[in-house]
Amino acid sequence: MKVDRVELALRNELLRLSAPFRISGHVFEASPVTIVTLRKDGCVGRGEASGVYYLHDEPADMLRTLESMRDRLESGITREELRKLLPPGGARNAVDCALWELEARLAGVPAWQLAGMERPRPLLTTFTVGADEPAVMAERALAYTHARAIKLKLTGEVDLDIERVRAVRKARPQMWIGVDANQGYEAATLSRLLPVLVDEGVSLLEQPVRRGHEAELDGIDRVVPIAADESILHLGELEALGRHFDVVNIKLDKCGGLTEGLLMARRAREMGLKVMVGNMVGTSLAMAPAFLLGQYCDVVDLDGPVFLVQDRVPGVVYADGHVDCPATVWGTPDAVV
Repeated sequence: MKVDRVELALRNELLRLSAPFRISGHVFEASPVTIVTLRKDGCVGRGEASGVYYLHDEPADMLRTLESMRDRLESGITREELRKLLPPGGARNAVDCALWELEARLAGVPAWQLAGMERPRPLLTTFTVGADEPAVMAERALAYTHARAIKLKLTGEVDLDIERVRAVRKARPQMWIGVDANQGYEAATLSRLLPVLVDEGVSLLEQPVRRGHEAELDGIDRVVPIAADESILHLGELEALGRHFDVVNIKLDKCGGLTEGLLMARRAREMGLKVMVGNMVGTSLAMAPAFLLGQYCDVVDLDGPVFLVQDRVPGVVYADGHVDCPATVWGTPDAVV
């Protein structure tokens, strides 16, 4: 659907985290985001994007990119034209999600109906524990009293990572656990970690090796399913690198929006891969379109708002280990703007 002559508004916000969040090689204390708003005939569409920090895809640059394209965007553009105009990344994600909501409001139907989906259902989501001392991580895992699934951040410090996994498993013996190494491992150290993951009943290993070094996984015994995150950003990389993995983690900021995310999910299934949806930390405005993608996914990681000092209102709802997105959040005629 092409929406002609829209009014474009752009702004950046700095989202404060309630506590520093550590992953392999990075500590985050805040999350900057770009907000895109499109208006036409009294209807509004919104999109929020964080970008991809490890590619230097930052909101400040995203804002400049979109401002330079204001005339083209305001003249009217389809989501498919947008995929050709902008590369994968945060800027395209913010506009794509805004187009989805604007089209839904103009049509008077929810975005999920535009996508040809069934009515969305609540999704079991993981809740992430940042890398820290093993005892601290165990305490944080226990603090997620409602959680049914937890994802642990590892750093590549193999002995310490082993103790982290063991401590959390001891604290939450019945919990689904996945681990995310954020590129922290090499083949030699990974061979030491894998037997422990099996012993502790870990169900998923996300992005163990560095982007560009995916071939290191070819000789690894897949005793635990391995997911691509940083290694596969968009549809083209899925085609080129999917063979190295068992699961692909699709993030709208990486691939450039819900339009491409849905294409990736379908193609991943055709390739025999399982599908995961993740997030780059953001408010419920960023989680809502990812929630639609999550309807097609085997693993869901949409816990971004729980790390923020303040989320948007109305926001997604977390209950009994699940995430749900009420119609008032985004993408429906009833959404509160």
